[in-house]
Amino acid sequence: MYSENSQRNQKVLANQNIGPFRTKRLFLIIMLFLLAVFPAEIGEYTRAALEDAYIGVSVFVAMTLAFFYFAEKISGNNISELFKKAKFAQVPLASFMGALPGCGGAVVVVAAYSSGSVSLGAVVATLTATMGDAAFLLIAKRPDVAIILLPTSFIVGIITGYVVDIFDKTRENTSLKIDSISLINVTKNRQFLYVIYSIIVIPGFIFAVLGLLQYEFNEYVTQFITTISFIGISIGMLIWATSSIKTMTNPKETTISRMSEETSFITAWVILAFLLFEYATNIAGLDLQSWFEAVGILVPLIAILIGFIPGCGPQILVTTFYINGLIPFAALIGNSIANDGDALFPAIAINPKVAIIATLYSSVPAVIVAYGFYFYIPNYLTP
Repeated sequence: MYSENSQRNQKVLANQNIGPFRTKRLFLIIMLFLLAVFPAEIGEYTRAALEDAYIGVSVFVAMTLAFFYFAEKISGNNISELFKKAKFAQVPLASFMGALPGCGGAVVVVAAYSSGSVSLGAVVATLTATMGDAAFLLIAKRPDVAIILLPTSFIVGIITGYVVDIFDKTRENTSLKIDSISLINVTKNRQFLYVIYSIIVIPGFIFAVLGLLQYEFNEYVTQFITTISFIGISIGMLIWATSSIKTMTNPKETTISRMSEETSFITAWVILAFLLFEYATNIAGLDLQSWFEAVGILVPLIAILIGFIPGCGPQILVTTFYINGLIPFAALIGNSIANDGDALFPAIAINPKVAIIATLYSSVPAVIVAYGFYFYIPNYLTP
């Protein structure tokens, strides 16, 4: 049944493609290119956002994913078996998987639940702890905040997971395996792109680290950084425009292919968030800070509600608002605890009822923690 549905979906996707390109993504890239070469202010802001997205975020995402996937290849651990053996330690292990940057760890826990390997509390723990792909943006831009927020989400995930397990004694088995959850197999004729993208990442990462260390670059080096940024962005967008990635890549693929695919996917969302912010504040002239200040006490609640939206795009936008000083830390951590990132998609596909219940459960600690910071530590980690 699954193979028939998969073939049918592939045929539908093929009809929507233009050659190797996915039509909607190709259209967005063309629009992005036109905006970048536009001579007025909009072109200047677009180019600045693209460079910032690559040097400020993409290279850190790429190196982090490369490390995780290389370690995964070496260890070769069977996650489902590990969870079965963990027993009482399932919840903290699941929370740790969720707290890892990106959505891969949370997706693995959701898949383990589908085969009866983990409890509902473990699923709630991982969805509570995960910040999704927005974690990469926060780590790259505000590591001082990330080192506080991520462990906090991890602890909240453990507490919430154990509370859920105390009251929930059910264990459903839908007999699905992780291989059936939208894992993307990359095509062999794209390997050249992956290699070039990986090579470009290395100097980009070096200059990004030097930038964080406040190293002053001369004019020629600055121009070189701009050049490799646009080469990296261009190759990444080419990979993204021809990719079918939705949640995570197949663990059977090579490290550089998985890193390139998922970094490009995350970069596309980061670019969108950065551009929305730049255009709204500098082109449209919207005073977002005044608007958020006017909303006041409702800001954390709004951020939590945004966290209910599946996917990482809206959450990356919330993190962008925090980084630019528009919303308080209370709103950021509320969104982090409430959001499930891309892990919600396979959860809905496997068991919609459990996905909804787990999301609602995670909203309780999100409200408690967010408003705890809002009322009792209002100036904590002010942007």
